[in-house]
Amino acid sequence: MILRSKIKWVALGGLILSILSLVVHLILAKYSTQNLVSYSTFTIISDDIGVSVGGTQVFGYKKLWENLKFLQSLQPYSNPRTSFPEPAVQSNGFIYAKIYGGFEKIRNSIADLVAVSRLLNATLVIPEIQESLRSKGISSKYTCFSYIYNEEQFIAALKSDVIIVKTLPSKLKEARKQKQFPIFKPTRSASPSYYTSEVLPALEKAKVVGLVIADGGCLQVWDALPRSLLEYQRLRCRVAYHALRFREEILALGHEIVKRLRASGQPYIAYNPGLVRDALAYHGCGELFQDVHTELIQYRREQMIKQRIVREELAVDSHARKLNGSCPLMPEEVGLLLRAMGYPPLTRIYVAGSEIFGGQRVLIPLRAMYTNLVDRTSLCNKQELLNLFGPEKPLAEDSVEPLPSKSPKLFKEEWDKAGPRPRPLPPPPGKPIYRHEKKGWYGWVAEKNVEPDPSPAELRSQAHRLLWAALDYIVSCEADVFFPGFHNDGSGSPDFSSLVFGHRLYEMASLRTYRPNRENDAGKMNCISAVYSNQHSTMF
Repeated sequence: MILRSKIKWVALGGLILSILSLVVHLILAKYSTQNLVSYSTFTIISDDIGVSVGGTQVFGYKKLWENLKFLQSLQPYSNPRTSFPEPAVQSNGFIYAKIYGGFEKIRNSIADLVAVSRLLNATLVIPEIQESLRSKGISSKYTCFSYIYNEEQFIAALKSDVIIVKTLPSKLKEARKQKQFPIFKPTRSASPSYYTSEVLPALEKAKVVGLVIADGGCLQVWDALPRSLLEYQRLRCRVAYHALRFREEILALGHEIVKRLRASGQPYIAYNPGLVRDALAYHGCGELFQDVHTELIQYRREQMIKQRIVREELAVDSHARKLNGSCPLMPEEVGLLLRAMGYPPLTRIYVAGSEIFGGQRVLIPLRAMYTNLVDRTSLCNKQELLNLFGPEKPLAEDSVEPLPSKSPKLFKEEWDKAGPRPRPLPPPPGKPIYRHEKKGWYGWVAEKNVEPDPSPAELRSQAHRLLWAALDYIVSCEADVFFPGFHNDGSGSPDFSSLVFGHRLYEMASLRTYRPNRENDAGKMNCISAVYSNQHSTMF
């Protein structure tokens, strides 16, 4: 009896202690949450990569963040240095242009187009960005050129260089609809003599010519231009860094992202993976991926060979290409480089680029090394991103094919006609593939050998990518450090990293911008500043 009594008292004491512990935890939880602020998208970033000494934030490894002092005296200047008179009131005619391609090709093509208009003494009609026009139902508030850029700023900034109008006169517009004007399709390496000998006579005769620019440019690069046309390179700089200003909504959100990244006064790295399907296909990097991704890259490379963009064999040794520096650094290699350079694990890294081939899966190793890996979706809420689009018409949802159904009467008839019993069971029917089961834009690979035309949803997504790239461009240009996974050194089609190189070099040459040497060894630590980028060196 005495033993049972002691056990009861011990059990009662344990129960009382458990209840008391629970009450204490509830009280602590209540008072500890009173000071929590409302949800903010940028609270996911840890803030302990630096320490506070005497009220001043001191960052470890300061040499990795500070600007290059020997370049701080360089200031942006792209004004003419020789005689460059204002455009004549009486021009030779109008030039209108259709520009195809993504953000990088559009930006480069517009700069070339302005230079060509000046060369031909032509009035330029605001160019048409086809990536936004092809999408049905996007906002009527922001269409064509104004989908990304500020039209008024574009016209005002270049008034001393080229006469620019928003549309053709009404009579000429009707004639254009009837296809009465000649159309040219210049290549990216078109020379000035091509325009003066072929395009100019047609312009003087018809008073209107059209240009279709799908190659990421329509005029030779600066180092191929004759010395007499050096001012045209400075004109391209004025277009790229003064005239092409994003519309206010994009600028506001881009600067807000920068503000959130620099919360509590800490610096950040902007990293562009450069994993773009076209670039991977062009350089033959398909074997670096697996399964469906390799098939998609090889299919695109086959298309490029047929279009004579690529003049090599379809099957190449991707690993050999990787060793000679033709392929991008993979995210895990970039992580190892940053760690070897001394950037601590809690460094804030912003992932830029509207397309990352392979998706978030390829970023997993980098995220394991740097937990503060963020992008626009983690720094902005959904409504902030939707506000960039403006009012859009809803797309018709893809209809889902209904499952085949049979009535009980039909089942009975089939049973009666099935023959004598017992009988072996028939093989199961093949599982139908329904439209709602095709996730992503790669669903066609398993069914056919020809890539289908983009759906309305995919066309709209391509238009939205222009906005995402514009946001990433702002964040990358203002970053304390910019690190590219890939850049083409000014050769080939323009890429995102090369544009950022040029802009950072122009606006503030002392900003820390790395250009990793990808040749021979992806882990080689031969990183040099973008100031040596000869692509844009003539702007100084």
